[in-house]
Amino acid sequence: MRKYLSLLLAAISTLVIVNSCGNDDDPGDNFVPARDRAEEAPVAQAIIEEYLDTHFYNYEEFANPPADFDFQIKFDTIAGANADKTPLRQQVTSKMVKDRVKDGLEYKLYYLVVEEGEGDRPEFPDIATISYDGIYINLEEDLLPYSKRFDASLLPVRLDMTAIVNGLQDVLVEFRGATGIITNPDGSISFEGYGIGAVFMPSGLGYYVDPPSTSVIPTYAQLIFAFQLYENEMGDQDGDGVPSVVEDLNGNKLEEDDDTDGDSLPNYADTDDDNDGRPTSDEIEIDGDGNITYPDEDGDGIVDYLDPDS
Repeated sequence: MRKYLSLLLAAISTLVIVNSCGNDDDPGDNFVPARDRAEEAPVAQAIIEEYLDTHFYNYEEFANPPADFDFQIKFDTIAGANADKTPLRQQVTSKMVKDRVKDGLEYKLYYLVVEEGEGDRPEFPDIATISYDGIYINLEEDLLPYSKRFDASLLPVRLDMTAIVNGLQDVLVEFRGATGIITNPDGSISFEGYGIGAVFMPSGLGYYVDPPSTSVIPTYAQLIFAFQLYENEMGDQDGDGVPSVVEDLNGNKLEEDDDTDGDSLPNYADTDDDNDGRPTSDEIEIDGDGNITYPDEDGDGIVDYLDPDS
C-alpha cells in the first residue's frame, strides 16, 4: 500500500494548474495571431516523443522503495551514469483525446501509470484531491531552460476538474483514488492505495498561446504533470442538484458542448438548463437519502428540467 502523509488538506486550489481565461483574439500593439492548432499538433507530439525517448523516471525506487521514499515521480535525462535506464517511451501508454477549440482535431495523449490506485475512479467533472508537480518543455524561449518545474503542491489540494488544463483532466479519469484515509495522532493524514502517475500533454491541451500571466511558462510549451490522486467527489458545478456527469447528454465526456437551451452556457454551468424560467433545482426531486429522480410531467419523453414546455 502506498502512503502519503500531509499536515492538512488545502482548500480549492487557485494555483497555476487551473485553466487560463485570457482571450487569444484580443488585438494589441504587438498582437501576433495564434498558430494553426492542426499544424501545431504534430510538432507538439514530436517534442513530447523526443522527451519520452531521452528521459526516464525513478522506476527502480518504486520497485524497491527505500525506507524514506516519498513515492514522488522524478524525471532525469538518459545520459552518463544513467545511460542504461529504460526510456519513458517504453513505459507510457496513450489515448486519443479531442481538442476543445478546433473541431475534428485529436491528440495522442501519453501518460504513465505507476500505480493505478485501488479506490474510486473520478468522472471528468468531479472534484479531485491531488498533489502534483508541473514541468514545462520549452523550445520557444532562448532565455528559458529546456525543462523546468513551474508549479507544484506537495500537500493535497482540491481541484475542480472542469477548471484545470484539459490534458490533466483527460488523464485523471484513468486513475483511482485511495482506499483509506487515516487521521494520525499528530494531525497529519495518511492515504493508502492511491493513484500515482504522470501526463505528457501537447500545448493544445495545456495553455497553448495563453499561459497564466503569473507564470514563467513559455507560449506553446508542452506540459508534464506528475501527480498523486487521493480522493474525488461528485461535481455539481452550478449547484442545481443535477450531477455534472449527468449533464453530459451526448456522453462524450466533455462538459463544454452540452447546451440544451442554446444560451452559450453549458448545462453543467447553467442553473436553468431549458430556459423556462424555473430553476433546474425546482424541476428535479431529491429524497431524504439523496436519491435524485427526474420527473416528466407532460409524458413527452423529455424530463422537466430539459423541457421548456413542461
